[in-house]
Amino acid sequence: MRNPETERTRRLWEKTAPHYDSGISPFERLFIGDGRRWVCSRAEGDVLEVAVGTGRNFPFYPAGVSLSAVDISPAMLAVARERAGSLGMRVNLAEADAQALPFEGESFDAVVSTLAMCSIPDERLALREMKRVLRSGGRLLLLDHVRSTSPVVFSLQRVLEPLSVRFAGDHLLRRPLERVVELGFSVEESRRCRKGIVEMLAARKPV
Repeated sequence: MRNPETERTRRLWEKTAPHYDSGISPFERLFIGDGRRWVCSRAEGDVLEVAVGTGRNFPFYPAGVSLSAVDISPAMLAVARERAGSLGMRVNLAEADAQALPFEGESFDAVVSTLAMCSIPDERLALREMKRVLRSGGRLLLLDHVRSTSPVVFSLQRVLEPLSVRFAGDHLLRRPLERVVELGFSVEESRRCRKGIVEMLAARKPV
C-alpha cells in the first residue's frame, strides 16, 4: 500500500501525462539546455532510469546500454513505451515507486534520474534506494531544478514553495547533491546554471 503522499503524487502525474511533453518543452529550452544529454551520455552498462516520465531521455543514451526504467504513473509509462518504439529502442519499462524499487541490491552499473527529485515525496528514501540497487563503484547521474544561488531568486522560490508543493507536488528548495554526499557518494562532476536553479551531478557509489 502506498502512503497518501505517494498516492497523491501518482494521481498528479496520471493527470499530467497527456500534456507533459508540451508543458515541459518551454521550461527545458529556457533552463535545461543540454542537461539531459550531459547526464545520459555518462551512463554505461546496465542502466536504471528512475521516474522515467514520458521517456524524454531516451534519445540521449549511448548505444549499447541495457536500459530499464520505472515510473509511478502508468499513463506516463504508456507515452514512454510509444517513444521507445518510435526510436527503435528496447527498454524494460515497469510501474514502480522510486522510494521502493523492485530490484535486488547491486543490480545496475548506473542509475539516472532527471527532474524527479523535486517531486518524489521522500527524496532521501529514493536516493537510498538508488544507492542500494547500484553496484559498487556504480554511477549516480542526476539532473534537477534546485534552490537558486541568487538571493533574489531564492527569496521568490521560498515564497512560491508552499503553493508549488500543495498544487503540483513540486519542491523548489531541495538540493539532491547534499543528500548524495550524506549517503557517502564520491562526487565526480557537478554543474549549475541559470542562476544556480539547475544542477547536474555525476557521483560514484563507494567500492
